[in-house]
Amino acid sequence: MNRRLALIITASLAGFVLLASLGIWQMQRLDWKRGVLGELEAAMTADPVALPEMPKRDEHRYLPVVVEGVFTGDELHVLASVKGEGAVYRIIAPFQTADDRLIMVDRGTIPTTEKDDIRGPSGARVVGNLHWPDEVDEFTPDPQREENIWFARDVPLMAAVLGTEPVLVVAREMSGLATDTTPLPIDTSGIPNDHLQYAITWFALALIWAGMTVTLVHRISRPRRRRF
Repeated sequence: MNRRLALIITASLAGFVLLASLGIWQMQRLDWKRGVLGELEAAMTADPVALPEMPKRDEHRYLPVVVEGVFTGDELHVLASVKGEGAVYRIIAPFQTADDRLIMVDRGTIPTTEKDDIRGPSGARVVGNLHWPDEVDEFTPDPQREENIWFARDVPLMAAVLGTEPVLVVAREMSGLATDTTPLPIDTSGIPNDHLQYAITWFALALIWAGMTVTLVHRISRPRRRRF
């Protein structure tokens, strides 16, 4: 084996090991992410507890809670899209709890044609999850206040507009008269887990690299024909 061929094989082997290692690392990340999502799913669907005195984003995000009280009749409309349905509005409504706290409840969705329907005050028992959605960035349009159309669930701003605590419960179940919306509960389907696709990509690149190496080595090591 000549020096040139040895260098090519060594470099190619190092490249193959690197690409394969990245694929293995992504598989390890996949197992880790599945574990995290499983823990989140279990936490989201656990038995609900009473609303904490001072909910904190880092400590109580996704916490299952149960509240009883009355929807005041006010609401904000957040333009959204649901797979299989198209455009809808999410209804964010003030909720007066039995212990005299005023919070917000994401009641779920309504068709765009029902935006201006009257949903007056009504008593309800709400089971859901505390949430602080990350939906606002520099590209989010400002809400159209006069038309009552919002483009993201901005908890602090909505609370200021509605005069509530900056606390949002995303309803999973509602009883009482407040059943004129379709709850859109929190789950893990919206949390990306693309590690399997990444792993397949790295393994495929490793195989392509190996195939190219074999072809190159074969060409270099093939005896050359003499020309007379």
